[in-house]
Amino acid sequence: MKLIIAEKPSVAKNIADALKVKEKKDGYFEGNGYFITWAFGHLLELFDAKDYDSKMTSWKLENFPFIPSTFQYKVKMDPKYRQKPDQGASKQLKTIHYLMQRNDVVTIISACDYDREGQLIGDSIIYKIKTDKPVYRLLLNEWTPEAVLSGLEKLKPNTEMRPLLDAGISRQWTDWVIGINLTSVATLKYQKGKGKALNIGRVLLPTLKIIYDRDREIENFVPEEYFKLTATFQLENQQTYEGSYTEDGEDKFKKKETLERIEQAILNKKGIVTDKQVERKKEFPPFLFNLSNLQGYITNKYKGWTADKVLKVAQGLYEKKLITYPRTSSVALEESLIEKTAKVLKTIAEDLPYKDEIKFARSKRIFNNAKVESHSAIIPTYLKPKRLSEDEAIVYNAVKNRFVMQFMPVAEYEETKIQTKVIDAGLSGIFHTKGKIQLAEGWKKVERIESKDTILPIIEADNRVMVLGDTISSHVTKPPKPHTEMTLLRVMETCGKSYKEEDSEELLGSILSGFSIGTPATRAETIKKLKEVGYITTQNKNLMCTELGRRLVETFPIKELFDLEFTGRLEKSLSDIEKNRVRKQQFLDIVFQFTSKAVETIKAGQDITIHQVSSEKKLNEALGNCPVCGSKVLEGSKGFGCSNWKNGCKFVIWKNDKFLATMKKKATKSMVKSILTNQVAFVKGLTSKSGKKFNAYLRYEKNPEQDYFSWKMEFKNN
Repeated sequence: MKLIIAEKPSVAKNIADALKVKEKKDGYFEGNGYFITWAFGHLLELFDAKDYDSKMTSWKLENFPFIPSTFQYKVKMDPKYRQKPDQGASKQLKTIHYLMQRNDVVTIISACDYDREGQLIGDSIIYKIKTDKPVYRLLLNEWTPEAVLSGLEKLKPNTEMRPLLDAGISRQWTDWVIGINLTSVATLKYQKGKGKALNIGRVLLPTLKIIYDRDREIENFVPEEYFKLTATFQLENQQTYEGSYTEDGEDKFKKKETLERIEQAILNKKGIVTDKQVERKKEFPPFLFNLSNLQGYITNKYKGWTADKVLKVAQGLYEKKLITYPRTSSVALEESLIEKTAKVLKTIAEDLPYKDEIKFARSKRIFNNAKVESHSAIIPTYLKPKRLSEDEAIVYNAVKNRFVMQFMPVAEYEETKIQTKVIDAGLSGIFHTKGKIQLAEGWKKVERIESKDTILPIIEADNRVMVLGDTISSHVTKPPKPHTEMTLLRVMETCGKSYKEEDSEELLGSILSGFSIGTPATRAETIKKLKEVGYITTQNKNLMCTELGRRLVETFPIKELFDLEFTGRLEKSLSDIEKNRVRKQQFLDIVFQFTSKAVETIKAGQDITIHQVSSEKKLNEALGNCPVCGSKVLEGSKGFGCSNWKNGCKFVIWKNDKFLATMKKKATKSMVKSILTNQVAFVKGLTSKSGKKFNAYLRYEKNPEQDYFSWKMEFKNN
């Protein structure tokens, strides 16, 4: 028998389906010569500082820096009850180790995600116990049956993946050492009053600095007024066009008087078209999506979306076998995927109204090994979705459309440039006119992208014209725009190198490999965490520093952590460890030395208050009695739970309850009060699957045979 360990239950199910394994047992599938089991992401986590040394239970400056001589792992802790191991993780780890030790298991196959985090998840589980059985690696970019069966024919010995594991360990230990040490010391030194810790992180602080710098640019911006002169010219056939006055290549003038003199000079004058240039141009589709570009596209186009939400939805589509691995930084496909891509295109194009225009091509723009970093760009698989939620449809269609665009005709347009000179006006400048006509819609048909064209009448060189009128318009230079998640992700992706907002995706693809802030997988989580710890806030789509975030940037003395170059070098080193160019220990030694020095700098530095925590305690109103143990039920940040949770009572109604979410509702204080007092709540404005609104009575009842609660819905006549 062969044992396959997947990263998540959904992936294990995909593998079981591909191998036609039907029999499901407690924690694994069995059949056709295979056991197929799963993790829930990380089943193990690093020891807390207090697990190594009891003196670390309380934070004291003299106990830092703290860097373990040997890093150790334990079963991950329950996220709700941090003092207890997660029961589900503990049980599943025992199941995996039981399967590994069975005499009939001769081969172990890690099928975790093909990245450094996936390698770490699989290896930490497999090597937690000693095994002399051969371990192999299943490396896939998608979970379709075809890909699974093909991948099982091309397994790699897990020993070959050591550099990937080293990169995963280096990332994990680095973030632990910097996070534990600098968060603890900074909180002790710079925070007054008890509350959430002053969070310090390797990726968190440079990201905060990007937003801070943009905020400062906007604040320090001094607007300047300028003026433009636009003349209207009439041809002999009475048709008109406009031209902007330009002198020495500049059409913006600081003094209005300059343009007022020109206005007088051209009044009722005649002109001549001195030059006409017509250029036919091709417009290629945007590149295939990597994760950052997909997140930027969706968050910019759809209200209420965050980068974190895009990643979660994309990850779900990947686990449902509908798209390829989403956590990629590449905008091209490996050349080995040419045949597979042709098959996907044929399947996807079948139902499209413009399918006759879709032609498969082996373009270097699409298939290019030099532009692929670990994983190819995100594309659909050959499996068509049967049913998608509204959110899934948004992400899936974006990926599908971007894929189809690559194989549609190139869009073409004609650009016309006209120069008009006013006769006998004594002007050194001329009037410029630009027009654009879309000749071939091409790939723009896929998303019905309309071009904003300036349509010009038929104008030829040497045409005589009359100045019909003019306008002097007043303008003010605009400050830079605040960062949105889209623009922030791009700066993080390139570490600010060679990047301007107007730069093309072609240029972004040429950025030095691996030189970035975080990875495609972690950037969304970083933005989310900056909001959660109170360093940034959002206003519509714009991201801005809070007062706390500003004080941290301006006061925290370890300036390297705000430096994009420093962060970029660390991330580049992790990328180089993956490629076996840098040794893990060499990298970690640098990180540990930096951390120790940073701790001493903070301890020896000036006592400043960056964060003053309010000592006023909010009175939390009891909403009713717990139906399990009778204790008071109180409102928390994420749900309404029993106050006796420390002694093990698990009663809770989550604010983002999944059942209520299917009807576009959230649990409210009044709803919970009613359920606890009357055992039922009348809820208005629920939404059915078809989008219709309805009212219902809801109960939240304990299952008689199990520990969990579930919702019951009732309808009563008024």
